[in-house]
Amino acid sequence: MKKKSIEELIDWMKKETTLNDRIEYWHTLEEKEAKTVSFPSSLDKRIVRALENRNITSLYTHQHTAFEKSGAGQKHTVSVTPTASGKTLSYNLPVLQSILDDKESRALYLFPTKALAQDQKSEINELIDEMEVDIKSYTYDGDTAPNIRQVIRKAGHVVITNPDMLHSAILPHHTKWVSLFENLKYIIIDELHTYRGVFGSHVANVVRRLKRIANFYGSSPVFICTSATIANPKELAETLTGESFHLIDNNGAPRGKKHFVFYNPPIVNEAMNIRKGATSEVNKLASLFLKEKIQTIVFAKSRVRVEVILSHLQELVKKELGPKSIQGYRGGYLPKQRRAIEKGLRNGDIMGVVSTNALELGVDIGQLQVCIMTGYPGSVASAWQQAGRAGRRQDESLILLVASSAPVDQYMIQQPEFFLDQTPESARIHPDNLIILVDHIKCAAFELPFQEGETFDGVEIEEVLEYLTEEQVLHHRGHKWYWMNDGFPAHGVSLRSASQENVVIIDQTDIANVKVIGEMDRFSAMTLLHDKAIYLHQGVQYQVEELDWEEKKAYVKEVQVEYFTDANLAVELKVLEEDKSTEYPSFESAFGDVMVNAKATIFKKIKMTTFENIGSGSIHLPEEELHTNACWISFPYQTVSKFGKEPLEQALIGIANVLRHVAPIHVMCDQSDLHVVPQMKATHSEKPTIFLYDRYPGGVGLSSAVYYSLLELLQNGKKLIQSCPCTTGCPSCVGSDLNLGEEAKWLTLRLMRLLEEEHQFEAEK
Repeated sequence: MKKKSIEELIDWMKKETTLNDRIEYWHTLEEKEAKTVSFPSSLDKRIVRALENRNITSLYTHQHTAFEKSGAGQKHTVSVTPTASGKTLSYNLPVLQSILDDKESRALYLFPTKALAQDQKSEINELIDEMEVDIKSYTYDGDTAPNIRQVIRKAGHVVITNPDMLHSAILPHHTKWVSLFENLKYIIIDELHTYRGVFGSHVANVVRRLKRIANFYGSSPVFICTSATIANPKELAETLTGESFHLIDNNGAPRGKKHFVFYNPPIVNEAMNIRKGATSEVNKLASLFLKEKIQTIVFAKSRVRVEVILSHLQELVKKELGPKSIQGYRGGYLPKQRRAIEKGLRNGDIMGVVSTNALELGVDIGQLQVCIMTGYPGSVASAWQQAGRAGRRQDESLILLVASSAPVDQYMIQQPEFFLDQTPESARIHPDNLIILVDHIKCAAFELPFQEGETFDGVEIEEVLEYLTEEQVLHHRGHKWYWMNDGFPAHGVSLRSASQENVVIIDQTDIANVKVIGEMDRFSAMTLLHDKAIYLHQGVQYQVEELDWEEKKAYVKEVQVEYFTDANLAVELKVLEEDKSTEYPSFESAFGDVMVNAKATIFKKIKMTTFENIGSGSIHLPEEELHTNACWISFPYQTVSKFGKEPLEQALIGIANVLRHVAPIHVMCDQSDLHVVPQMKATHSEKPTIFLYDRYPGGVGLSSAVYYSLLELLQNGKKLIQSCPCTTGCPSCVGSDLNLGEEAKWLTLRLMRLLEEEHQFEAEK
């Protein structure tokens, strides 16, 4: 029997009535021709020959611009073009040209993941082989054998690494890397959009240290950054590196016709708006394409979900394809296994792959025709990255976003214009967060003594140096500050956390092989690592057997359960300082410094598929204190009298729940990074108030972003509630707490309309 083509299946889907009832929106992006330019005359003939041998006879417009600006122009550049648009050549061409012009020239490549670093090493080495020249390119990470490390330090023209390795293994030992730092011409930062929040704030300080060391050895490297589509690439590149950038966004890559379909599983409980599980719908849809031998990628949010979908799919299509033609791809697989899967996808031996976001970044997996997302990935930028994995050349492709019952999913699926018309989010970092800054000043002082009058890439730090001297961490002698501790500061600083006192997570699933699998700041540990919590690490579920608060150790064991845990925090907020404020007719908003006193009280077990509360338990931990930034909305007395005290309290809880889900989408962060707390009587004003605070000491710029986009957030929150088909309120809109009462949804909407009418929002009435 003849197999159907992707075009035939798309036509069938449009006509199939059972599917049509579930398709909320069908959006088609038309194909686009390539825009190309001849090779620049200054490009070395050996590079031209190597490209022509690989059937590349011209450059896309953005690749040509990058070569001109970063190469001959010696400008710092940031290229922002979609997935599979050939960004790699944007930095490989200037780097290879500089090494051909000067054999001593060096380049440092930074990638956020090991898989991506390995992939890019293969890419540049294939080009070098075609050129038939002696250019050495190596990856330097935790897997690099000790005997090769010395060769890389002395002879690597191109050193490919990640920020964690640069921070803890290269910069503190710069004296072993003299040939790299003396001749450093280029620093490549790929997947720029991944450097946001706490991680991005740390990496910005690692870059400050890198520039300081390069400068010490007499080099002034050019930065070349590449990014998926975000709203503020130039601003992010400049904040991350402290340099002025030229933005390259004249994408010349071709695009095949793309169909973006928003798919909502059928409702199984109308009153509670609970839908059929997204996983079973994804299995059904994926098997439809796989049986027709159409290459398909399925994205899932966790390792557990990847394995569940994978086993079901292998069972569903074993007659047509055999189980080996569908593979999983996630963290935890050995590098050799990952490479084999990537190769199988490129040559067509593997028809389907189920992946976590590990394949969201630019690993080359060839040409897939269908991409299915199990739930909204969490940001517009991530969703477009995942969508870009299908139709990577010029063929027609289909992207299916299958929603779960989660509030964010339902918001996206029922407001497709928000997703399609939305400028992708801005990525935010705060390099001058005092806690993060002090940690990296310690690391920098260990690497090179600070001189009097010296700044840390423009930041005045004399007060910090004097404080560290008083603490006997530094020693001031002559006109310099020297590191005086026995310890090695970089080892005590995690790039993933803003707190110095981290809880270490110890996996004791296998008693013969007890190992540390991660760490977490104390404030987060209260809600995520309490006894009996379900902790997810790279998608694997663990249950916390014991949290030793005094020793800062959490002992965990691997489990497989159908629920996750969510802890309640009893939070007391004190406003320390109000930096900004805005008055509206029916509410006031403000931003400033707050002190958060939090105590974890109880935790709830929430079912993964329906988000129902299926159990609870108590938590016994001491109170913690956090000094951070917050944005808050306060309601004046006339609003309280107009609304009534009890109804207002229910509406506050409803709005807080909606903001808890909508705000992280807008400020491009995880839900756990931004906490939302409603209070009927705030300590500083005695008014009903909703606080949104950064869950990191000193803040990382999230609540500041919320302050400036508050009206838009409230509008979008209102839309989420209005579009929810439940009758009285449910887990997908105003929350799942049973004490909210039957009028919770109506009261929350009434308060939101009051805010809207009195301020005359420019929203639809």
